[in-house]
Amino acid sequence: MLLAVSLGLRLWGLKTGLPYVYNADENAHFVARAIGMFDHTYNPGYFINPPAFTYALHVLFAARWGGDGVQAAYAADVGQVFTVARAASAVLGTVAVGLLYAAGARLFGDRRVAFVAAALFGVAFLPVFYAHFALNDVPTLAPLCLALVGIGGVLTRGRPVDYALAGVGIGLACATKYTAGIVVLCLIAAALLSARGQRRAGAAGLALAGAVALGAFLLANPYALFDFDEFRDGLTKQSTASNDGGGKLGLTEDNGLRYYLSTVVWGLGWLPAAAALGGAIGLVVRDRRRALVLLPAVLVFVLFMGAQDRFFARWLLPVYPLLCLLAAWGAVALADLVARRARLGPRAAGWGVVAAGVLLCAQGLVYSVHNDRVLAREDTRMEVRKWMEKNIPPRSKVVVEPVFPDQWATDPGEGAPRWIKWRTSRSKVNNDGTLRRGKGRVVKLEDYERTTRPELVSSYARGGFCWVVTGSTQYGRAYREPKTVPDALRYYDELRRRGDVVFRASPYDEGAGAVPFSFDFSFNYLPLAYEQPGPEIQVYRLRGDAC
Repeated sequence: MLLAVSLGLRLWGLKTGLPYVYNADENAHFVARAIGMFDHTYNPGYFINPPAFTYALHVLFAARWGGDGVQAAYAADVGQVFTVARAASAVLGTVAVGLLYAAGARLFGDRRVAFVAAALFGVAFLPVFYAHFALNDVPTLAPLCLALVGIGGVLTRGRPVDYALAGVGIGLACATKYTAGIVVLCLIAAALLSARGQRRAGAAGLALAGAVALGAFLLANPYALFDFDEFRDGLTKQSTASNDGGGKLGLTEDNGLRYYLSTVVWGLGWLPAAAALGGAIGLVVRDRRRALVLLPAVLVFVLFMGAQDRFFARWLLPVYPLLCLLAAWGAVALADLVARRARLGPRAAGWGVVAAGVLLCAQGLVYSVHNDRVLAREDTRMEVRKWMEKNIPPRSKVVVEPVFPDQWATDPGEGAPRWIKWRTSRSKVNNDGTLRRGKGRVVKLEDYERTTRPELVSSYARGGFCWVVTGSTQYGRAYREPKTVPDALRYYDELRRRGDVVFRASPYDEGAGAVPFSFDFSFNYLPLAYEQPGPEIQVYRLRGDAC
């Protein structure tokens, strides 16, 4: 039942946005590269993200369509290909729930703790939300939880098979997302505690786990060895990207540690966060062996990620299984304490644990169901596109802010764009607002607002670009940091002066206020104000000049 509910939450709303893919990372990385391998080598030539999930999708596509078939399917309807890829993410996320149950049972020898941890993991908002997308964040959790199963065996039994299982999980997890390697700390602690007085046995077990982990990593990422220079370059770029927060307009939080701690209260839940803290303290007092296995990894990971310049809630997902275990142990321990103090019988005490589990899961379940309902509805970007199909003739000139992928301007199965778009990805304006001499430059999606200025509106009108489409996931960045991009605010003032809003699409429930821009709540739909997915969008019709 738990796995069925977990899978249902991850499949409900799976086709959100399709046939267009609005998540920039999902659109750019794994699916496209998995398809590209049918025409090229298996060398991804790209290691900023490790390729295990890409290879898994390649195998799925080969089984479903074959090389020529998947390319034809992608050309005809990209949505059907992404549906398969997203389903793979959802299934792997559900597998992680089952594996966390097994890990909890081994680590604590208490199926109540195991079930509560798995239930919390199954309904928590952040793991459920990202299971809807063909990204590597959730698929990583399956091998990571497999590693925890092995680590639980290492702590309680210390057999070679447990070390090998932990090694397989760690290797595959790191080949899916590098930061999953944090569970190595759990393994080292478990090995040292299990092999007290038997240093050779512990060292041999760790050597076995290390060898198996390396083998599993290279099996799922072979070109890390065969193309080592490119692999090393990818790691360097990944590290650089994590420390490039200064250029991310709209990212106003400057304390990563504070940010990540704040995300836990909505990504996991207020009560689960409190229970995890209480569980951590309780384990230190009552069961230091298990505290040493679980706590250092969580603390090191949060401190390390918090020290980066750029931070996103989903980057904390590798320690969510550990947080769920801590919260579950804390909740069960508290329920047992209350039962003893109240002198309750076994049956009443059991219901106390059930009540604790329900309370722990309630927030995640409510917000996951809300989010799924939103995802299952029409995206505002599709709503706007349908209006434009009826009201803006083909080949008309339009300005579309980068809140849509390039494919959005093309009809499914067609090659040529339906409308002629202003090139927002090119500009002669530097990020500091100064003009460039000579050729323009490529503008990153996150830098678009830095290139806008009032004079652009006149350029649009003179060139016959009479329709301008704006979206809150772009202009919201400017209004979040108005002093950084004053020209952007003047640009929107000029748009309102020179144009009329002829269509508006809002994702919010009637009577609900707009959600302020953030890199969390503008892209996931946790706030209850959301009624449908997508940004708030306005379509302007300019006046004057060629318009």
